Formats: sequence, structure tokens, C-alpha cells
Amino acid sequence: MSLQEPSASNDVRSTGGNAPGAVAALSVTAAPAPGEADRRGVLVVDAEPTLRSVIAQVLRLDGYDATEADSAEQALVKFRARPFPVVITDIIMGGMSGLDLLRELKMIDRETMVVVITSQASLEAATTALRGGAYDFLVKPFDDLIMISAVVQRAGEALALQARNRLLSNQLEVYARELERLNVNLKDMADRDWLTGLANRRRLRSALDSEVTRATRQALEFSILMLDVDHFKAFNDQLGHGAGDDVLRELAEMLEGVVRKEDLCARYGGEEFVVLLPGVDRTAARACAEAIRRKAEEHPFPNRASLAGGALTVSLGIACFPADGKDGDALLNRADGALYLAKEGGRNRVEG
Repeated sequence: MSLQEPSASNDVRSTGGNAPGAVAALSVTAAPAPGEADRRGVLVVDAEPTLRSVIAQVLRLDGYDATEADSAEQALVKFRARPFPVVITDIIMGGMSGLDLLRELKMIDRETMVVVITSQASLEAATTALRGGAYDFLVKPFDDLIMISAVVQRAGEALALQARNRLLSNQLEVYARELERLNVNLKDMADRDWLTGLANRRRLRSALDSEVTRATRQALEFSILMLDVDHFKAFNDQLGHGAGDDVLRELAEMLEGVVRKEDLCARYGGEEFVVLLPGVDRTAARACAEAIRRKAEEHPFPNRASLAGGALTVSLGIACFPADGKDGDALLNRADGALYLAKEGGRNRVEG
């Protein structure tokens, strides 16, 4: 259907001829279901009342909630009171132009779909509008009024697609954050001993190798302590592995309470532990080892009364970089040898 010069005598939805007064007699469909009104709201802006009314009623017949404004200024007032997902506006109006209205609307809500109306003589203005963020344009006189609802439908579909993409993007961000958190937790679990919560052997080797590299580059000293619980097998045999696990957990907590925050305590295996002491020379390492030995001897471990002497004791061996070894394996072997000497020397001792 062609609309050369819209007038009140045009039947905008008829399929056969014109019927005088048809625009005034157009029936409006029922109000949209709750929640639909905002999604199907369209603001029609045009200074020419007949054209504005025709466009609005075409949209109403197709179930849209059309609101009219006779100027860009009035449209802004109505838009601020109730943002519309779709706005149809003429470009040339008295006062503020459709292009100015487009800029204002995009400043308020960048997602609003703006369709501009232009004439054949002002297609350049339509191109400017598209570059300024308009979704589409309609050229008057209209070849067929169905174009109006078609462009609004496309705009609504584009809005729905944007909303789905935004929801998907938000969900992906949530999933990414959760995956990052899980990866951090998994890495932490992979680096920790399941029983004591201390660093495990894998984490110790990584930290030890890093410290060797750092100390070599900066010509620094550092030390490691290797300690073993004295007579632990007899304790397990007498009281059971559950009681032994309790002792190891408590010993781990005690160790972390003695050393510095920058030191690393690790369970090396069984009842053996290693403490990495960055920047600590032999004298300071011996002082730390003695503090651990005394603390263990005095600590009220559960069931310690069952042990010989009524106390749980530990033996410790010391190795220092670079004097006792220049790589992780050499240092661990040297500390293990010193620990063996402490055991052979009567236990509850520090060697190295």
C-alpha cells in the first residue's frame, strides 16, 4: 500500500480501497501482558499529526504500545519518564531536530533502537543518523505501511539478541571467575599435604629450586632443616595411626607457629618435615632448629604420657647453601645425613 500524503481518510490496514474516516475508527488491540509493555513500547515522534497518528495506529494494530510526541523536546520529556526500547522519529522538525534527539537518546540509553524518518531529498541526513547510532531509517512517502511494523519488529529482535548476548557474556564472566577460583583451589590442593595442610614435597622442591636460583644470582645464604619425630613407629604401634595423625597435624601447626612467615614448612614424607629458611645462615638456622626441638619437647601433644620420658621429641639436621650444596638435591641429602647423625647421637638433638 502506498502512502503519498497521509491523511485522516486513509485506511492504514485495508486490503481493498480507502474508507473515509478509517483512521479514527481503527480499533486498538488489548493491552500487552504484564512485563510485555516495556518490551513492546514504541515512541513515535513527528511534528505532522496525521503521519504520526497513522504510524502509531499501525503499530497498535500489531500489538505495540505506541506513544506519540509532537516534537523532539516533548519526546525527551516522555523518554526520561519512561525509556522506550524503540523510537521512531522524523529528522526535520521545528526546534530540536531528529538528529539532535538521536544524540540525546543515545546519551540516556545507548541500547535504544532509533529509527529515523526521512524523505528522498534528505537521504544524506539518514546516512548521518546511521553513523550516529540510528538502527535504521524509513523513507517517506512509504511504499507500504507494513514496512513500519517490519522495521520495529527487526529492532525488537535486535534488542532481544543484544539482551541474550549480554546475559551470555555475564554468564561467561561468572563461569570464568568460578573457573579461576577452582583452578586456584586445585593448585593449592596440589601443593598441600592432605593430612597437615603444610606444603607437600612437590611444593617444597619447587620453592627450594627457586631459592637456589635466587640465592645464586644474589650471592645469598639460606638453610634448610629436616626433622623427624623420634620413636614415631612405636607411638603408632601402641596407640594406632589415628593418634599418630593427630600428632602430625599438631606438630605441623606448632612448626608454623615457631618459624617466620617467609619460611616454608613442608611435610616431606611420613613423620619427616622440612623447613626452608630463606636468607638464614648456619648460626641462625641452628638457633631456629633448637627452638623447634625445645618447643616439641615441651608441647602437650595428645597421649605424650604414653611415650618414654613422657614427651614427644624430634631430631633435626641442618644444611646450608652454598657451603653444604649448590642445588636442591645436594642440600636435601646433606640435611638427611645430619638428621641421621642426630638420631645416632641419641635423638632429641640438632646436627649440621
